[in-house]
Amino acid sequence: MLKGERLVSGYGNTQVLRSLSFDLGAHEILGIIGINGMGKTTLLKTVMGLLPVEGGRIVLDGVAIEALPAHQRSRLGFSYTPQGGAGFPGLTVKENLLLAGMMPGAGKAKPIDEILRLFPRLEMLLARPSGALSGGERQLLALARAMVRSPRLLLLDELTEGIQPSVTDEIAECLSSIHRLEKTAMIIADQDLSFVASLVARALVVQKGEIVAERNPTELLADSVFEAD
Repeated sequence: MLKGERLVSGYGNTQVLRSLSFDLGAHEILGIIGINGMGKTTLLKTVMGLLPVEGGRIVLDGVAIEALPAHQRSRLGFSYTPQGGAGFPGLTVKENLLLAGMMPGAGKAKPIDEILRLFPRLEMLLARPSGALSGGERQLLALARAMVRSPRLLLLDELTEGIQPSVTDEIAECLSSIHRLEKTAMIIADQDLSFVASLVARALVVQKGEIVAERNPTELLADSVFEAD
């Protein structure tokens, strides 16, 4: 489905990704793990088109897309959920979901009741301003907003950062349901190895902007997970 080939990217004169390559199968959930500053967020932003590709290619179904801006990748079905969630704090949860249906995307907007089946906790929060939500609830809203337009690829950045374990488990359950029901492909960048291991068949270890190892769920929970092969 999606390949990154020798990707080089970063911020201004600061190069972060250094000839990084990866592949993502159709309907696969792929983990990206590594300590802070190693390039996880940079990789997701580069795939989404929020950072320019300075070298290498991004290939979707055999077609190079690295020159496309973010809004065009949204129309191809890409959706990026940043750390801390996203949305409009002055709008209610329901208004945020309705607005998400007006944003660029590949699919027809889902009705709210269909979204609530994927994210049942949000039903009792529909009238609440999103700025009044807890961190975990904001993250669930961000995921719900991302799913409104039925993306084919979710790019999920540090969903568990600062989130209590019970909500982390709920987020994992929601993602499992999405994958089972929608067949949505995902790239999950996170430091919570238990969370990643519960969702993926494999994860790539990033160090200093390069992929240095691949790990299965059992290996993700080992002490040596960040050691290269």
